[in-house]
Amino acid sequence: MQHYPVFLSVKGQRIALSGGGEAAVAKLRLLLKTEAEIVVYAADPVAEIQDWAAQGKLSLVQRALAAGDLSSEVLFYAADEDHAEDARTAAIAQDAGVLVNIVDNLEDSQFITPAIVDRDPVTVAIGTEGAAPVLARAIKADLEERLSPNLGMLARVGKSFRKAVDALPFGRARRDFWADYYFKSGPRVETQGEGAAAQALDELLFQHVYADAQPGHVAFVGAGPGDPELLTLKARKALDAADVVIYDRLVAPEILELARREAKLIDAGKTPYGQHTPQEHINGLIVEHALQGHLVVRLKSGDPTVFGRLDEELDACDAARVAYTVVPGITAASAAVASIGQSLTKRGRNASVRFLTGHDVDGFADHDWSDLAAPGAVAAVYMGKKAARFMQGRLIMHGADPFTPITIVENASRADQRVIGSTLTTLPQDLADAHLTGPALTFIGLSPRRAAATLTKFQQQELA
Repeated sequence: MQHYPVFLSVKGQRIALSGGGEAAVAKLRLLLKTEAEIVVYAADPVAEIQDWAAQGKLSLVQRALAAGDLSSEVLFYAADEDHAEDARTAAIAQDAGVLVNIVDNLEDSQFITPAIVDRDPVTVAIGTEGAAPVLARAIKADLEERLSPNLGMLARVGKSFRKAVDALPFGRARRDFWADYYFKSGPRVETQGEGAAAQALDELLFQHVYADAQPGHVAFVGAGPGDPELLTLKARKALDAADVVIYDRLVAPEILELARREAKLIDAGKTPYGQHTPQEHINGLIVEHALQGHLVVRLKSGDPTVFGRLDEELDACDAARVAYTVVPGITAASAAVASIGQSLTKRGRNASVRFLTGHDVDGFADHDWSDLAAPGAVAAVYMGKKAARFMQGRLIMHGADPFTPITIVENASRADQRVIGSTLTTLPQDLADAHLTGPALTFIGLSPRRAAATLTKFQQQELA
């Protein structure tokens, strides 16, 4: 992010602009919506600018900007549509310590003006850092259609009640109140004007002040394999509402970005064979925050019901009488098998598939190796990197074909995904040569389709 978005208070502040043509008019149409004092420097301004000056909407100085003209301005626009003149006036503004925007010159500008959807006092700013102005305008047009013309009125009425809403506890209680107003009570009366909206808000506040406090709730949410686009809509809604997010080590940073800015984020990661947060401590955190009346999202990589120790956390909630819901996610096996162009089951090959873990609390996990060694058997092994040689020995000992295809998918669904094709005979060495650092899933009995493998190799070259 090269440009940090802020909303600058300009009430009573001075904004200066140099230019008298169409570029200046375009900027002034937006600036005149503010409560700033606008000063325009132009030797030969177009009639529209002169009319605005005659109406007292701006101050017009009919000459070119000169050194010493600027001092207390907060912003300056160079809009003369002449490279040399824009550079000259921009230098004057910079010498005076004023932030500068040069129209159609992103490189030399200190700030940019975004596309704006105006529902005063609700303002939506859309910026692409100059990369795609057509896209910004398209997003603006879409939002203009979606947002009610009365949204600004509802916001103005809501603003007048902000002090009264202090009667509600900070946090969830206030959010629930405002959500009821903006999405239920307000829209029902928005066409009736500010008086009706104010009355609806007053009645709603009374209801919320005397309502019983809402109990806490825990949502066990599957974050999926990593790609934010694979997150379910229900998971997105849970993150948007959460007061507290307790997340695992493998949850992608892009998914954490989707949580509310005000939410408390707690890292409860576990590193195999390394430092980790004890499960009892995680259970305690979940229950503690829920009992405080918070909406808690326990965010788990993949699907919470697959090797996620979900039952232990559910037991803790049951013991504390904390309500919960489980929001499924796309498990790593589904994302990984899709990336190699295969399916987990195939008629004539295998009518079942095993989801296995490479290790458990006691070390390498044992399984029904004779069944897994049978021709056509397919298994998806989670957390199996360090168990590769152990699995190889057990399978071969139980009669597996040494050339059984093996596929390892690292960072499934993410931009840095890698696919390694192998066989049972070469599995440990292939893993060692690959130097895997991310989470990996091992498929026993599956090899990548040629097209999928080629695409993955091309993607790896692009990422290198």
